[in-house]
Amino acid sequence: MLKGKYVGLRAIEESDLSQLLLWRNQPNYRRFFREYRELSQTNQRNWFDSKVLNDKSTEMFSIVDINTGELLGACGLCYIDWINRNADFSIYIGKDDLYIDEKYAIEAAQIMMKYGFEELNLHRLWSEIYSFDEAKKVMFDRLGFKLEGVHRETHWTEGKWCDSLFYGYLQMKY
Repeated sequence: MLKGKYVGLRAIEESDLSQLLLWRNQPNYRRFFREYRELSQTNQRNWFDSKVLNDKSTEMFSIVDINTGELLGACGLCYIDWINRNADFSIYIGKDDLYIDEKYAIEAAQIMMKYGFEELNLHRLWSEIYSFDEAKKVMFDRLGFKLEGVHRETHWTEGKWCDSLFYGYLQMKY
């Protein structure tokens, strides 16, 4: 387990899948994710089998309370490009509808960044978020990510088009 003061990052277990599925299917969360439909248990299980267990370009973790072991959310590095040493950075806190908060999400993100740069020897982390995701904008600013670009009107949600914002963080700045 990767440990911080408040949270730990551990391997996603089968026992986590039901709770992660509930969080991923909440409409107030799903609007921030790339899923366009409600996920089934079969979808969740297929994701776990194909991505978490068997995809060498994906490193996913459960975020847990360091003291109680309670599941708080999930984070990971996806689409890892081992040649160019970059990865898509993904995170959310499902517990108590926190999504992105000042305590758990920030610390989990810092642990994941350290893991990506120091353990995996990545050079760059990046993330695509939607223009209405104010919580992640604040989090990325606090972590030192830079807004690198905007793709206009890429995501249809709540009756309108929204932009995709691309953030990046280079290892040399870590």
